[in-house]
Order: sequence, then C-alpha cells, then structure tokens
Amino acid sequence: MDKPIISFIKLLILTFTLVNVSIAETEPLKSAVETKLQAQKDVVSSQKKVDSLVEQTKDSAQEYRDAIRKSDSLSTYNKQLAKLIKQQKEDLASIQRQLDNVEETQRNIVPLMLKMIDTLDQFVSLDLPFLQQERQQRIAFLKEIMDRPDVTLPDKYRRIMEAYQIEMEYGRTIETYTDTVKMDGQEYTVDILRVGRLLLTFQTLDGVQSGSWNRESKSWKKLPSEYNRSINKGLQIAKKQAPPELIKLPVDVAGK
Repeated sequence: MDKPIISFIKLLILTFTLVNVSIAETEPLKSAVETKLQAQKDVVSSQKKVDSLVEQTKDSAQEYRDAIRKSDSLSTYNKQLAKLIKQQKEDLASIQRQLDNVEETQRNIVPLMLKMIDTLDQFVSLDLPFLQQERQQRIAFLKEIMDRPDVTLPDKYRRIMEAYQIEMEYGRTIETYTDTVKMDGQEYTVDILRVGRLLLTFQTLDGVQSGSWNRESKSWKKLPSEYNRSINKGLQIAKKQAPPELIKLPVDVAGK
C-alpha cells in the first residue's frame, strides 16, 4: 500500500480517537453542570419551602398570640359573669324571702283590713247622720274591692286608710250642704250645718225654721226660733260668706 494512503488512514484513525476522547471528556462536565443546576433548583425549592414554613410560623405565632388574648379576655369575662350570676342568685333568694314574707303578711293583714272596714261601717251608722249616702257608698266600695283580684293589696289598704282619713277630717271641719230631712212626719229641704262631730243642725231654705239632730232619740228636733239667727250666721261662715266669729249654737240640747 502506498505511504500516502497509510498516512491518511492513520490521520483518520487519530482524528476519530481525538473525537472520542473529546466526547468522553465532555460527558462528565455536562453531568456536573446538570448536577449543579439541579442542586440550585433544589436550593430554590428548599428556600421556597423554608419561606413558606416561616410565613406559616409567623401566622401560627400570630394566631397563638390572638388565642392568648382571647383566652385572657374570656377568662376575665367568665370571672365577671360568675360574679353576676352569684349576685343574681343572692337577689333571687332575697326576693323569694320577701315573697314568703308577703304571703305571710297577706294572710295576716287581709283579716285586719276586713275588720277595719266593718269597724268603719259601724262607726258611720252610729255617727251623726251627715253625708250618709256619700259615706255609705265609700264603705260599699271598700267592701267591693276587697273581693276584686285586679286590685292589689297595697291599693286596697291605701283606700281603707284614705276612708279613715276622711272620717278623721270630719271631726275638725265645718261644712254646709243642702239635703232633705224628715221631722215630725214631714220632709223638709234644708241647709245642713255641721260643726265637726259636735253638732249637726239645719235651717229651712226660707230661714223660718231650724232644727238639730238629737243623739239620744236619733231624730231631728225643732229648735226655738231664737237660734235661727245664729244658725244662719253659722251657715254663712261655713259657706265662707262671712268671717269666723263666736255664735250661739244649741250644743246642750242633745239628749233632751
């Protein structure tokens, strides 16, 4: 074989050899680069995970702090609520004791109130017969409300005391009013003059005849005409048509 051909073949073999060597040397480098790139990717991925965990930790820490604050607030609220509940229980116990006392008081006071009304009724029937209709209606009303469940016990008691107060006032006042009296089998329309509970007298509207209530006979009796002027004066004083002054009234005729 010619030398040029042999040389060419050798050169070709050498070239292939160099190429193979170059390729063989490039593979580790490529692998190293890929490994480095993968490592960087892993680092980035790991950093993202770390960042995510850090954020989660921050959120968890904030949630924990919020939970602690809520727990403290709830504990304070529960303590205050416990105090309120305790106070309410004490108030309820006190109210129950008061209700028990009220029931006992009602059992004791109702018979007393009924007796007060009966006493007032008897008193009016034995008293001077002035304003009879008004006073008897007042007593009838008291008896009525005692049977009414819609009227409270304090209100019933208040009405009874008001009636007693009115009767007490009659004993220290002077008044006049027009009424009809029956005397000697005849009826007269007269002006009544009441001086406390000391005297109950009348005078006819024409001023001609006067009379007085006799406690012993429980009837109206005529008075001598000498009393006409003083009784008329008393009527004027009671009507506030004249100033108060001393007048002669037949107090001593009762029982005669």
